Amino acid sequence: MNVAIRSALDVMLGRDGQVVVFGEDVGYFGGVFRCTEGLQSKYGETRVFDTPIAEGGIIGVAVGMGAYGLRPVAEIQFADYVYPGLDQLISEAARLRYRSGADFTAPLTVRMPAGGGIHGGQTHSQSPEALFTHVCGLKTVLPSTPYDAKGLLIASIEDDDPVVFLEPKRLYNGPFDGHPERPIVPWTDHPLGDVPEDYYSIPLGVAAVRRPGSDVTVLAYGTMVYVAEAAAAETGVDAEIIDLRTLLPLDTDTIVQSVEKTGRCVIVHEATRTSGFGAELAATVQELCFFHLESPIQRVTGWDTPYPHAQEWDYFPGPGRVGAALRSVMED
Repeated sequence: MNVAIRSALDVMLGRDGQVVVFGEDVGYFGGVFRCTEGLQSKYGETRVFDTPIAEGGIIGVAVGMGAYGLRPVAEIQFADYVYPGLDQLISEAARLRYRSGADFTAPLTVRMPAGGGIHGGQTHSQSPEALFTHVCGLKTVLPSTPYDAKGLLIASIEDDDPVVFLEPKRLYNGPFDGHPERPIVPWTDHPLGDVPEDYYSIPLGVAAVRRPGSDVTVLAYGTMVYVAEAAAAETGVDAEIIDLRTLLPLDTDTIVQSVEKTGRCVIVHEATRTSGFGAELAATVQELCFFHLESPIQRVTGWDTPYPHAQEWDYFPGPGRVGAALRSVMED
């Protein structure tokens, strides 16, 4: 996935002279996860450059650049670091179109690695996607495949409004289950592991049916798509797995169509349970599909605790926990 993201940035830097890429260690070093490796040497220090360690400044500069007519792509080194920049992101970027009567827009993209899986502990493993989906004026994207990562990032950069683009760091080099040496689905065997070198985009707000099924609908995104696939394979439950891809705007049509067919719904995400995005998904399914439901909606999530370094792989919803939820909704 990191190579796909780099390819998207390369394509857009080459196509549009208004695109600039910047962040902590983004230029010379090529990013902590190597997503911008080689781009500064190719496009120069005015197009791809390093910044001070100041997230509020990084996002504030991006807002100004967007209002001026550029298309900035700002990297926050880890999603855990974004909090000092939330005022700029929420109070300025998300509101600029509205407060100016559409005289100004903020066509900026804020990239940030999210989630756990690298033994990063509490300050390098958070999944704060629900914070951004609460903010009117922001779009929130979280891909699960290299192919989608490139196409969705290009669409995000081309969007005229601010987009938060969350990259599951556990997927940069391939998805894993509870043991790093055991991939759930190696990229080489996955149909969306191959990425064209040229330009293409995937529209925001459109979910993907990763696995058709008739027993139960599983709503997931990022790494949890693969966990759901593994759980379905282990349990034998004919689960229809929906990869949301874009959390806001949300593709409710695809969700409703699937739940009306299956009559059951399991929601999976890595973030903490309370006030997580799964709660919004559950409310949406209940409101729109109530008379089609044959069992209660179930959520499988991370724990409501600070991120536990020592129990990292227990914290994640794994195939066992997701499989138990699949079997439970089939028994109700």
